[in-house]
Amino acid sequence: MGVAESIKGIFQKDIPAKFSVKNPVNQTEYLINGEIRQWKGPQKVIYSPVCFETADGAVPREIGSIPLMDESAALEALEFAVAAYNHGKGEWPCLKVEERLRCLEQFTIRMKERRDEIVNLLMWEIGKTYSDSCKEFDRTVEYILATMNAVREMDHAASKLTIEEGIIGQIRRSPLGVVLCMGPFNYPLNETFTTLIPALIMGNTVVFKPAKHGVLFVRQLLEAFRDSFPAGVVNTVYGEGKQVAGPLMATGKVDVLAFIGTSRVADTLKKQHPSPHRLRCILGLDAKNPGIVLENADLELSVKECLLGALSFNGQRCTAIKIVFVHRSLSDRFLSRFSEEIAKLVPGLPWEENVALTPLPEPGKPEYLTELIRDAVSLGARVVNQCGGTVNQTFFYPAVLYPVNHKMRIYSEEQFGPLIPVVPFDDLETPGKYIVESNFGQQVSIFGSDPGQVAGLVDLLTNQVSRVNLNCQCQRGPDSFPFTGRKDSAEGTLSVTDALRVFSIRSLVAAKSTDQNKNLINTILKERKSNFLSTDFIL
Repeated sequence: MGVAESIKGIFQKDIPAKFSVKNPVNQTEYLINGEIRQWKGPQKVIYSPVCFETADGAVPREIGSIPLMDESAALEALEFAVAAYNHGKGEWPCLKVEERLRCLEQFTIRMKERRDEIVNLLMWEIGKTYSDSCKEFDRTVEYILATMNAVREMDHAASKLTIEEGIIGQIRRSPLGVVLCMGPFNYPLNETFTTLIPALIMGNTVVFKPAKHGVLFVRQLLEAFRDSFPAGVVNTVYGEGKQVAGPLMATGKVDVLAFIGTSRVADTLKKQHPSPHRLRCILGLDAKNPGIVLENADLELSVKECLLGALSFNGQRCTAIKIVFVHRSLSDRFLSRFSEEIAKLVPGLPWEENVALTPLPEPGKPEYLTELIRDAVSLGARVVNQCGGTVNQTFFYPAVLYPVNHKMRIYSEEQFGPLIPVVPFDDLETPGKYIVESNFGQQVSIFGSDPGQVAGLVDLLTNQVSRVNLNCQCQRGPDSFPFTGRKDSAEGTLSVTDALRVFSIRSLVAAKSTDQNKNLINTILKERKSNFLSTDFIL
């Protein structure tokens, strides 16, 4: 079957019983103060990007609904989080690290029991392939375990006293307060938990608002949250951001904003906080990561990595390569091979074997991408690959645009989808100027083999972006590496260890090294009277 036929018949298939959603998942439950309550108000209907055929053509499939909560319900959740923290005097922030770890271990066990249900809902709601949905779940579990190990190592280092200049001291990390945690739709489980889990383990309490898409799976975890953590430590809020997130920020009672989304929304939320100087922000925002293919690059390697970088999960990743600069001497061969490799990608539904291209979850996304193509074509670009830009309802077949220039919207707008602009260049001033002038500064990929040329680019670009990838795609992992960005791309740094630091602050207990103070501290330590001032060692 050719590409055109595959696109036309993408929704004309039977659904395997293993992956079917027989009845809509109408979620009315939400977690607040250790209690799973029933929402009696309006619901938001959730439609899958997977369509089904009707007499009038293919239409999105209804797969469930979620609470459309209002301001008063959101504020109630916040009040319980504030009460659970209680100015740092609550049960959770005062627990020993070892006891918080046990709570997280219990949660992880319960979470793993829901793997099949969560994976299936990820496929249906955001169109992620079965293999990628499994990877997202498994990687999240691995992240939790790695975080727990990092906490143990951090506690080991802190479980000793230091004597400097006649001062006895012990330095540990303390929680910051109440965290508003909001994740992205493209990795609604993994990316959300890379902020939620370290926030919790460091002793903060959380108000958790799921992403705009990829929400239904949260229902599978409510009992695990309820049974694993003290009341009020985790509270869930659903609804439109303007109706719930804005009012939460306006109270001034949110101490930390953990948000992964657009810089526009982040700016709005930060401005709503009455004391922005007190607000700690951990933000993963926009990106327009370039790939730079030099004249001495390995063509096959460059094509392979740019393809993975641009089209993994349909290009719906902040770390995706979203614009490719190719030296003019290689451009024709690069475009030819790139188009050939795109043609090998299998379009289909998420559970189909070997599928690589799936429907898009954002309403109106195919129309937006089509507008970008029209704009680029009107200014001199062309779609170079077969069937590029073909639309079937929620499905958009990848399109390669060439030659792209600064007048086109696709040159600067983050498309967040399977649309790949290619810019020819004769000298490095073209991609260099682009990166310097860009509002974004997350990552870049350099493809080349000349040590001097690559070294020069590394020295230039490490002062513009936060990660330079050599002969490989842009990416987040491994989770032990720092993940951040410059300019409008991020605020704060995430990795297994960095996340523990950004959700906490160093606190110090100090005393002059006198006999009286030594006796006092020794008594506190021997009789284990303090959770903070302690030399206990977690095994």
